[in-house]
Amino acid sequence: MYKIPASTLFVGKKLVYVPECHSTNTLAAELSQRGSVVEGTLVITSNQFGGRGQRGNQWISEPGKNLTFSLILKPTFLKPDQQFRLTQVISLAVADYTKGRTHHIVKIKWPNDVLANNKKICGILIENSISGDTIQNSIVGVGLNINQTEFTENKGTSLKNETGLDFDLQYELNELLLCIEVRYLQLRDGKIERLAEDYLQRLYRIGEIHSFRIGDNKKQGVIEGVDQRGRLVVLIDDVKQFFDLKEISFGDQ
Repeated sequence: MYKIPASTLFVGKKLVYVPECHSTNTLAAELSQRGSVVEGTLVITSNQFGGRGQRGNQWISEPGKNLTFSLILKPTFLKPDQQFRLTQVISLAVADYTKGRTHHIVKIKWPNDVLANNKKICGILIENSISGDTIQNSIVGVGLNINQTEFTENKGTSLKNETGLDFDLQYELNELLLCIEVRYLQLRDGKIERLAEDYLQRLYRIGEIHSFRIGDNKKQGVIEGVDQRGRLVVLIDDVKQFFDLKEISFGDQ
């Protein structure tokens, strides 16, 4: 169904298509154990029935309507405590792509959910393999809603819902992979400050007063940014506090 993209240098140049699978991340992880696998290898399916998301959630996608794939990257230039830089790269790339398809505001909900019109349009799951003081392999799972129109509890959206248009999945895959490659090369070239600045500009609800759920408590706070480790920085009761994934969530969601 899918063809190798013509516009990229290495992302997607090795393409593995399976009609259906439990999880492309699982398949990509198995491939990555082979020493001969090349960086940029893409595993893609038309029907992923066991996709995984952040916080242990399941990613549900209607067969044949969306882009569900995993990329194998080899960011050996990153140290284990720099993993969040890859999160920035992938979420920014998806946001770049999505903004080019819709006139709605596109934001990144920390750490890496992409929102269009304040609804989730893409989920990202990155799983890293660390050896010594470097990241050897990264499995980058992406679930991007393209032509699906119905979502549970009206919390999700798609390009079709936001534009009223039908999209060709092969063409959109090519465009998205190009965006990913551009941002990944920025990271490889050491453009750390630019990536960090672009991420903060896209960060959902930054600088706004909102309710947060922290454990069993609800607190008012203001997102001030993200630190180098990827922790969310929130000002609560005039004190900066730092939160990892699963330690904080929005109180109204």
